[in-house]
Amino acid sequence: MIIIVSGTPGTGKTALSKKLAKKLDYKYIDVAELIKEKKLREYYDRKRKTYAVDVKKLNKELIKIIKDSKDLVIDSHLSHYLPKKYVDFCIITKCNLKILEKRLKKKGYNKSKIRENLDCEIFDICLNEAKEAGHKILIVDTSKDINIDKIADKIR
Repeated sequence: MIIIVSGTPGTGKTALSKKLAKKLDYKYIDVAELIKEKKLREYYDRKRKTYAVDVKKLNKELIKIIKDSKDLVIDSHLSHYLPKKYVDFCIITKCNLKILEKRLKKKGYNKSKIRENLDCEIFDICLNEAKEAGHKILIVDTSKDINIDKIADKIR
């Protein structure tokens, strides 16, 4: 089974992905590491203080991994861009805005980047894009303790 975990940065994708991969005994894929390893960064956006990624190239790399593997948890706010034919389940992480703001400050995000990510969460950007892609979606609120057993049961 191929499970993607997406959501606004800071909403708890990585914590959930790692716990879920461990619980299910699936391989965990950190897309940020893959982007570095395969040199998929396009350019540095100074205003947003982040690298731009070519999603088509990223998807090609992820599809190669998917074709060579059976059971994966793919962790990235870009993972919902994968075509639905390669994905069995899409988990979207959501978070209370005050908690999200604290998490982003702790990560060292500047005010404008925090605002941008809060807006993405308010407008459900990742959720809406995942719906548009036709993914089978489970929404998980990471503001509270995550019950990984319940999540694993829902996707089995």
